[in-house]
Amino acid sequence: MSPGRSNTSGLLGWHLQAARETAFVGREEELAVFKAALYGGGCSVLYVHGPGGIGKSALLRRFAREAAVAGRPVSTVDGCTVDGCTVEAGLVPDEADAVLLIDHFERIKDLEGWLRERFLPRMPMGALVVIAGQNPPDMRWQADPGWAGALQVLPLRELRAADAQALMDACGVPADSRGPLLAFAGGHPLALLLGAAVAVKDGGAGSRWTPDQDVVATLLDQLVGQVPSAAHRQALEICAHAYTTTEDLLRAALPQDDAGALFGWLRRLPFVEPSSRGLFPHDVVREVLEADLRWRDPEGYAVMHDRIHAQLAERVRTASDGEVPGAVAALLYLHRGDGAPAGFHRRHGEGGFQEEAVREEDVGTLLRVATAAEGAAGEGAAGEGAAGEGAKEKGAAAAACAAFWAERQPEAFRLYRRAETGEPVAFSAWLRLAQLDEEELTADPVVAAAWAHARATTPLRAGEHLAVGRVWALPPYRGNAPVMDLIRWRMVGNCVRSERLAWSYIAIRHPDQAWVDQLRRHYGMRDLSARPRLGDDAYTLFVHDWRAEPARAWLERLNQGPAGGPGAATAGLAVLSQAEFAEAVRKALRQLPRLDALAASPLTRTRLVAERAGQNPATALGELLRQAIDDLGEDPRSVKSHRALSVTFLRGTPTQELAAQRLDLPFTTYRRHLTAGIERVCADLWHRELYGAPAYRSA
Repeated sequence: MSPGRSNTSGLLGWHLQAARETAFVGREEELAVFKAALYGGGCSVLYVHGPGGIGKSALLRRFAREAAVAGRPVSTVDGCTVDGCTVEAGLVPDEADAVLLIDHFERIKDLEGWLRERFLPRMPMGALVVIAGQNPPDMRWQADPGWAGALQVLPLRELRAADAQALMDACGVPADSRGPLLAFAGGHPLALLLGAAVAVKDGGAGSRWTPDQDVVATLLDQLVGQVPSAAHRQALEICAHAYTTTEDLLRAALPQDDAGALFGWLRRLPFVEPSSRGLFPHDVVREVLEADLRWRDPEGYAVMHDRIHAQLAERVRTASDGEVPGAVAALLYLHRGDGAPAGFHRRHGEGGFQEEAVREEDVGTLLRVATAAEGAAGEGAAGEGAAGEGAKEKGAAAAACAAFWAERQPEAFRLYRRAETGEPVAFSAWLRLAQLDEEELTADPVVAAAWAHARATTPLRAGEHLAVGRVWALPPYRGNAPVMDLIRWRMVGNCVRSERLAWSYIAIRHPDQAWVDQLRRHYGMRDLSARPRLGDDAYTLFVHDWRAEPARAWLERLNQGPAGGPGAATAGLAVLSQAEFAEAVRKALRQLPRLDALAASPLTRTRLVAERAGQNPATALGELLRQAIDDLGEDPRSVKSHRALSVTFLRGTPTQELAAQRLDLPFTTYRRHLTAGIERVCADLWHRELYGAPAYRSA
């Protein structure tokens, strides 16, 4: 090779090294651990592990530079380019100050036992070995007391937010492209570098930047690689789509019946982590798997989504009380692109807060929190003079209201604490009200306003109730604070799980516009124009009619996304009084042979018929009426009524007189049996309208 060519090669090498140095950001803690070991104050073996693309190779290059600066001889081994024989034959360092760096250790994982038992024990004291791979070390390292002081394990995480910004600075990413790039890549170095290259090239994309398929494909190759089968790929895609993945979720969402084996495979992947609720992948892996499936197989993506949604919706309905917030969080996570709170999809717990049922000894704390929460609304509330006095009055009024309901409905209250310190930061209440007395109406203007609205619109029917959700949160924990997510999840769960809930009202003092838009668009609620006041403070009431849109229909609309608009799945469901319902049943019985007449019945727009999704409403109503008549024949006490109804309405008898003749009954006796039968059918169908199930019949 000529001198000129040698010099050019050297210059290129320096250029590459300089570019890599510029792109290296953060990792101060990892460098501190390495330097401590390098200068004799730390371990002899440093084991770095983390998923593909997290920056292990870049970190080892920086380690090599630091070792060279310290004047120590450095040798490197790349598991991608050597085999076990090469490693075993020639890599025993014979210098006490040698530094050995082993990268891509997952490629030569079979050598781990030999490395631990034979190779490393022969190293001279003072030498330093760094092992970097995707998987954590075998548990036998930690089980061996001999390695307790000699080995340090260092999991490598994503870059911190400030370091991710520094990396984008180094890459020259336009300012308006940084938001979507960070939302996609988080702090994952490889994803950031690939995305930055595209963002710089396509500088005009700005806030519309999205990863192209080349970026997605490259990341899939680097982060996920080849998977054993199509079933394993589907399990990965479910894990990416769901909040957390459990074995029972895999069983419900996969057509195969090997959920146990697939779950075991998932939990061993380097980019999948465990939590108290199941498994979840690193954010960037989640994003690329989602983007790839949506692009590659949109129909398959929709089928997977619907299966997961159905399973998680059922989990919300059947979860124990303490599991409700987590179950709702998992369900709403599926719709994170449809208006979920900002940052919600980054949380895999409850943000460091815990929920408790309120005990008698917590009431004093409730009053203190309510006083501080409501008394700190206005500017200068903590100051002197009129502003300070006004704040005290508002706080006292809020505390009095909370105390009133805590005495009457203690089971309605929940306490929220910081998990680390136990500090109480918020309370919520879910007040169930079937009727109100004068004292209750006077004590709480917010509840009084909800009651007045329900009575003026469609009043409660026998056995129904309305609910009013109240929140008292200290000022630092309002808005989009994680504890508010926990409270919202609890209230959504209450709505979905409540039996015979007619109206729900959620009272919010000074709601920000983002929260208002979310309640309207995402949850299908509307805010009332009336603003009840407690002291000087006005409250906004967000309301939903659960008879016009029952919980199952609400969940279906949630699954369709906000495009359909509030109530799109069940537009125009009728909410009838018992008298109106009974009159509609009597009329429908007379029209039973005429499908066109049944189609005009208000019963076709009730919960009774809406439960039979997929059927023509008129046909469904006819079947319900016939079934109700047939059911009377199963009760010995109603046999005569069953015969009268059957002859009159099922056999096409033109007149009641002729029906009486066919039954060989006096007309008055026939009329008595017929009237009793109609009343029984009305009662049975009304029971179904309210409870969603056939009425109980004794044998």
